[in-house]
Amino acid sequence: MIRCPGVRAAFIATVMAGISATGAAAQDEIRIGHITSLSGPIATIGVPYSKGIKAGNALIGEIGGMKVRVIELDDTSDPSAATRNARKLIDEDKVDVIIGAAGTPLTVAIAAVCREQKVPMIGIAPISLPPDQRGWTIEVPQPPPLMVAADVEAMQKAHIKTVAYIGYSDAWGDLVYDALMKTAGPAGISVVTNERYARADTSVAAQALKIVAAHPDAVLTGGSGTPGALPHIGLAERGYKGPAYSTHAIINPDFIRVGGQAVEGVIAPTGPVVVAEQLPDSNPIKKVALQFRDIYQKTLGEPTSDAFSAYAYDGYLIFAAAAKQAVAKAKPGTPEFRSALRDALFETKELVGTHAVYTFKPGDLYGVDTRARVMVRLEKGKWTLMQ
Repeated sequence: MIRCPGVRAAFIATVMAGISATGAAAQDEIRIGHITSLSGPIATIGVPYSKGIKAGNALIGEIGGMKVRVIELDDTSDPSAATRNARKLIDEDKVDVIIGAAGTPLTVAIAAVCREQKVPMIGIAPISLPPDQRGWTIEVPQPPPLMVAADVEAMQKAHIKTVAYIGYSDAWGDLVYDALMKTAGPAGISVVTNERYARADTSVAAQALKIVAAHPDAVLTGGSGTPGALPHIGLAERGYKGPAYSTHAIINPDFIRVGGQAVEGVIAPTGPVVVAEQLPDSNPIKKVALQFRDIYQKTLGEPTSDAFSAYAYDGYLIFAAAAKQAVAKAKPGTPEFRSALRDALFETKELVGTHAVYTFKPGDLYGVDTRARVMVRLEKGKWTLMQ
């Protein structure tokens, strides 16, 4: 018998803490941590991601008799905040998986935490990780090499011999430039500039002047969302009238709104969902993409007009399919469930989404093929499928 009140109180507290910890190990719900940019320079991308997750949760709110709870945090477009959010979601909220984020640097930061804490992650912004760091992360969006290769193929058909590049001065800008350098040369196209700008910049006058002085046959931009319009505006102001190409990262209504006439005619690869109604009925993605639009409209009370919400929605579909397998093996909230969920994610095969038909395997970040891309042109403010 413990007679000392102080010792007895400490003993009881220790026992209760142990009981609490044991009880908290398993949960009666599946928890998703969603990190996105609801504020800051890339909120025009982050907010659509949030809406896509809401649409996914509206479609599938229960798995294996368990509620799916989404805990969303704003990273303010800051990688440091994204890191803190990831740790909070794992340590305090006990999430089973993290889906995020709205930009490449943010996604890389979160992936590092997930790898350290052994929590599966579904990335919805393109990243590049060495093979030994891929064990807990899969990627939904199309990788830059796949999409830039489509740009280069289109340039070849247009008999373009020189292209100028301008992109972000961060990891996304590097990914696009590296992909261009690997594909342009073999296609007989010379890259004549490598200009960069920050996401928060308000002018690219100096960079645009250098590009115009290089007299390229075409320009490829490596931006995203609203800031992705800046190079197009700067080039138009300095008299550039040649063809402009970009990537799937600019498929956003704010890009069109901010860019105005300067972005008219831009050519870019994108996921099929953007032009779903223009796809042939034989395309397996068409049905899922149109269903997404319907669910989005019913859930959010507005039509979807971007590519980013669909990436988050696809991430949710991939999670849901994997979770159905994992709940049969372990209880949510436990390390065993996280491992089972991770394994199931890498076992995903031919899952039809809005952007792609997904097949993953251990060691690979991406699970898409050429079915995940179509070429579109901006005509009168609307994306049109190029034949």
